[in-house]
Amino acid sequence: MNFSHAQVLVLNAGSSSLKWTVLEAVTEALVTEGSTTWEGTEGGRHRAEMSAVLKQLPRVDAVGHRVVHGGATLREAVVVDARARQLIADLSELAPLHNPAALAGIDAASAALPGVPQVAAFDTAFHATMPEAAAQYAIPREWTQRWGLRRFGFHGLSVQYAVRRSRELLGAVPRHLVVCHLGAGCSVTAVLDGRSVNTSMGFTPQEGLMMARRSGSVDPGLLVYLLKYAGVEVADLDRGLNEDSGLVGVSGVSADWRAVLAAAAAGDARADLARAMFLHRLVATVGAMAATLGGLDALVFTGGIGEHSADVREAVAAGLQFAGARLAVPNDAPDTGDRDVAATDSRVRLLVIAAREDLTVLAEVRRLVL
Repeated sequence: MNFSHAQVLVLNAGSSSLKWTVLEAVTEALVTEGSTTWEGTEGGRHRAEMSAVLKQLPRVDAVGHRVVHGGATLREAVVVDARARQLIADLSELAPLHNPAALAGIDAASAALPGVPQVAAFDTAFHATMPEAAAQYAIPREWTQRWGLRRFGFHGLSVQYAVRRSRELLGAVPRHLVVCHLGAGCSVTAVLDGRSVNTSMGFTPQEGLMMARRSGSVDPGLLVYLLKYAGVEVADLDRGLNEDSGLVGVSGVSADWRAVLAAAAAGDARADLARAMFLHRLVATVGAMAATLGGLDALVFTGGIGEHSADVREAVAAGLQFAGARLAVPNDAPDTGDRDVAATDSRVRLLVIAAREDLTVLAEVRRLVL
């Protein structure tokens, strides 16, 4: 293979959408891209949609997959073989909205592109540097050891790219950096000298912030109560927490942040409560991550909500006024690319960075198979 002309397909099968890009391996130039939306865990539908996508694409020399959960075993990107596929499948119960979709992509690519190498890159890998004090749960030690229970963290590929772009925008990686990845799934990560030291998601992508359809953190006692006294079945609890909660569950309007804001502005009380809850939890979590770092030099907004919602940036900046964070006015400048939206005298740089997990996956493909 002539590496200088190689093209790589990157598949990002998420909880609510499939995104794909074909990139030049060396220059990272975009050849083509696209996306489609879906909901739930319909593996057959996912494979069919991916197969249709693959038939439309130009020549590719390798395929890279964003895989959400790598567990304790898959702590770095791997070439996909039978063993790696099985390990990803075994972790599906920990990321039921994500890992099955990634497997559908792997299987569709194997069928459509026989002999083309595939690489799986994991969102959990970046967080393998978390210290044990941040990674462990305060539960019986026997449980931790028997079932490998710990906080894994997610959105690592996005955070890794945000660190890279922060360096490019500011000239160096900020020592104390907080990254807010806000989309259908939402997380906040504390990055010290380029390494993850804490993050809001945990054993599964359910922990932490309120999200589009996921509840985020809930008192475990409340869940025990529902199971023990309210007669809620485990399957209903799982579906309720992962698909019927968050913005859509509270607002009753939509899982889309833009629709919730519009309904709130029109006077819908439930939508306004969803808006307020989302912002309250986000600001509180960002503050906690800054305290974990012992300071804050820069904060990144990324993901669909982070990139496009001036309301979110205003709420977080207001909560960080004590740290000297000040937004430029106005801070809403659409379609201007990655940028610093902080005021010139702000002690905290406030960066808006487009999520590009595909470029992080591409780097792993180059490292492993090209």
